[in-house]
Amino acid sequence: MGLRIGFGIDFHQLVADREFWLGGVKIAHDKGALGHSDADVLLHAICDAMLGAACLGDIGVHFPDTDASLKNIDSKILLEKSHELIKAEGYKIVNIDTTLCLQAPKIKDYVPQMQAVIANILQLQLTDISIKATTTEKMGFVGREEGLVAYASILLEK
Repeated sequence: MGLRIGFGIDFHQLVADREFWLGGVKIAHDKGALGHSDADVLLHAICDAMLGAACLGDIGVHFPDTDASLKNIDSKILLEKSHELIKAEGYKIVNIDTTLCLQAPKIKDYVPQMQAVIANILQLQLTDISIKATTTEKMGFVGREEGLVAYASILLEK
């Protein structure tokens, strides 16, 4: 049995007049994440963890922000394509553990929906996907609500 651990991290600025997508779920908020795609930091961190565990580079290698065809792309598509890449190498996901760092909004009520979206795309059980959140106690760019961060760890099996 070949086990591989991957780690992903993603950062995005928060700005006015952008939709706020997190874990494949649109969340009502006065700001949204700025990026070439829909800027879903959680899905991006999971993609990076998956790709890294399989030694396939990172999200920028496969989906560069210089590619005009990817402008405003739904990150659920990036997650699905990343999953296809690791499956082509013979890997399957055992579990995913994530942490979001954001001051606002509170996401506790959205976690089950995010887990369902991710589980559906990655063909996993809800209990295979952990989504946690924390604030930075008003410190730094996250605390000032200038941006947010997502961390993801993944275990793959071949």
